[in-house]
Amino acid sequence: MALRPLLPVAAIALAAVALGAAAVWTRTPVVPEERVTHRPIQAGADGYVSSAACKACHPAQYETWYGSYHRTMTQVATPQTVVADFDGVVVDDVHGEPMRLERRGDEFWAEFNDPGAPGPESERPRITRRVVMITGSHHQQIYWYATGHERALNVLPGVYLIADDRWAPRSAVVLHPPNQAVSTVNGHWNAVCIACHTTFPRTRFDTPFLSEPIDRQAVDTLTGEFGIACEACHGPGAEHVQAHRNPLQRYAPHLGDRPDPTVVQPARLDPQRSSQVCGQCHSVWEFYDADGERRANSDGFPYRPGDDLRDTRFMPQPMAQRDSPALAAFVERDPAFVTGSFWSDGMIRVSGREYNGLIDSPCFKDATDDARTLSCYSCHTMHKTPDDPRPIAEWAATHQVSAGKDGNDACLACHDLPEGDVTEHTRHGADSSGSACYNCHMPYTSYGLLKAIRSHTISSPSVAESVETGRPNACNLCHVDRTLAWTGAALQEWYGQPTPPLDADERSVSAALLWAMKGDAGQRALAAFALGWAPAQAASGTSWMAPYLAELLNDPYEAVRYIAYRSLRTVPDHAGLEYDYVASREARVAAALPVLQTWQQRAPAQARRDPALLVDAEGRLMVDRMMGILRQRDNRPLFLRE
Repeated sequence: MALRPLLPVAAIALAAVALGAAAVWTRTPVVPEERVTHRPIQAGADGYVSSAACKACHPAQYETWYGSYHRTMTQVATPQTVVADFDGVVVDDVHGEPMRLERRGDEFWAEFNDPGAPGPESERPRITRRVVMITGSHHQQIYWYATGHERALNVLPGVYLIADDRWAPRSAVVLHPPNQAVSTVNGHWNAVCIACHTTFPRTRFDTPFLSEPIDRQAVDTLTGEFGIACEACHGPGAEHVQAHRNPLQRYAPHLGDRPDPTVVQPARLDPQRSSQVCGQCHSVWEFYDADGERRANSDGFPYRPGDDLRDTRFMPQPMAQRDSPALAAFVERDPAFVTGSFWSDGMIRVSGREYNGLIDSPCFKDATDDARTLSCYSCHTMHKTPDDPRPIAEWAATHQVSAGKDGNDACLACHDLPEGDVTEHTRHGADSSGSACYNCHMPYTSYGLLKAIRSHTISSPSVAESVETGRPNACNLCHVDRTLAWTGAALQEWYGQPTPPLDADERSVSAALLWAMKGDAGQRALAAFALGWAPAQAASGTSWMAPYLAELLNDPYEAVRYIAYRSLRTVPDHAGLEYDYVASREARVAAALPVLQTWQQRAPAQARRDPALLVDAEGRLMVDRMMGILRQRDNRPLFLRE
C-alpha cells in the first residue's frame, strides 16, 4: 500500500517552527501507570508481582525471556515499541478510505473514518484518536487506540506488516471472505485479546461484553503485566520472592532435588500439566458456562500453572466429542465454532492453537510412560539454554525450538529406526527433505499469519484423509507436481496403505494444482505456500508453476493473493515482480499478464511437458482443462479463526 508524505516539500521553509514544536512535544511527562485512565493498565494482585521481581535472582532466564516475542506480544505504544512510520504519513487505502498518521512528540495519532458510525464506509465521519497499545512485534503490528470511554480500546483499520514495511487493510491480513466487513468492536481487546496476550488478565466489564452498548458499561480493564511474562508460566511469584529473601532459603533448593514449593516449574510437571501451561493460550477453548465467564471477567482467569486446565475450560476435540452436549451447544450458538478452526475430521487447521493438535496426537494421548510422552517441552524451550550457540534473537525467531530439536533427533529420542537406517523407513535419501520426520509427520496444513505452519498433530501421510477432508497430505505438499493416484500407489507399495477411490481429476492432475484451483480458500492458501516452499521446488521443479501462481494473484481472498505473490517471487524470472495484493482487480490483472506472457514465450523450450501439470506435448498450457477445474472452485465463505 502506497505511503505518501502529508507535507509538501515547501514545508521545509517552516522547519524552524516545526523543530521548536517538536522540542515542546518531546517533553511529554511520564504518567505513573496507576494514574493512566484512557487504556488498560498493569496492576498486580493475588500474588502477581511482575517479571521485574524475577530479574535480580534469575538474570539469564530474564534475558532470554526479554529477547522473546512472548514479552513483546503486548506493549504500550512508545517510540521504542512502534515499528511503523507515523511521522506525517498517509496510508492511501484502508477499506477504501485514507488513514492519516501523525507523530506528536512521543505520542502516535491516527485519523480515519469512524468505524462505529452508521452508513457506508465512505460516508462515515472522520475521527482522530491516539494509538496507545500494540499487539505483535514479529510478523505484524496491530495498533489499538483509546476510544475515550474509560479503558476501552478499538483497533486501527490498517495493520503494519513488518517484513514488507507496508500497511494493509485489517481485512487483508486474515483469511476472511471478500466483501464482508471485518468486525470492529469497541472493547474487543479488553474482552478477548487480553486473555492470551497478557499475564493475569482481568477484563472487568460490569456487565458481560456485548450484552449492551459499551458506552453504557463500566470498563476497568487491568492486567498483571503486558505480554506473556514469567508468572504466566510459573504462577504468581509473591510467595517465592518473599521466601527467597532469606539467603538460606534461597540456596537450599540447589542442594537437593526437591521442587521449590513456592513456585511452579513447568519442566517438573508431568507432560499433560506442563503442556497445559502452553495450552492456556495456544488452544481453542471456551468457558463451560456464563457463570465461569463472569467470574473470570471480574476476578481474573482461575487457571494457574500446575492446575488441570480442563477444570475451568472446555477444550474442543470435535471427533472425540462428537456426541458431546457441550460441543453441540457451542455449535448451536456459533455455527462456525468448529469449521472456523478445524478440518472436518477434527484436526486443527489454524495457527496459535497447537495444544489442540498435540492432545490429538498418538505420541501424547496414547503414551503410557511420562518419559516417552510428547509434550510442548519435548521440542520447545521457554529459556535459551547455555549450551545453545544461537543468539537470543535467532532462537526467538525460530519458535523457541530447543537446540538440536529442529531435526530428526527430536523424534529419535523415542522412535527407533529399523536397523538404524532412515532410508528403510522413509524410502528417500538419508540427507533429503523426504527423510525429515517433520516433513512427513508434521506437514504444513495449518494456516495463520499469511503463511502455512506445521501441524502439531503427529500423523502419517494418507490419501484417504486428503480425499475425505480436503487436507493436503505430506507427500503432495512436497511432490507438488504429482497426483493423488501417484501418492496412493507409493503408499500402497511401501506401507500397504489402501488407495481410496479417486475421481478423474484426482487420478490425472497434480493434487497441489487441484487444491490451488478448486479447493476452499484455506486449501488454496496452503497450496500457494507449498509452491513457494524450497523443498517442494527442489523435488518438483519450478518451470511449470508461474501460470498457476499468476492465477492466484487474482484469487477472491486477499490472503491467498499475498501468499501467491510471495511464492511467485521465488520462481525464476519473477523475483522483481511488482504487485499489490490489495490493489484493484484491473491493476492485479495488469501485473499478472506479463507473468503469463513470459511463461508462454519460454515454455516451449523450458517448460516440463506433463499432462498432470496441464502442459501438453507442445509445451502449451491446457487452458480449457484448467478453466474447467477453476469453475469447480469451492466458493463457500470461509473465515479461519487464527
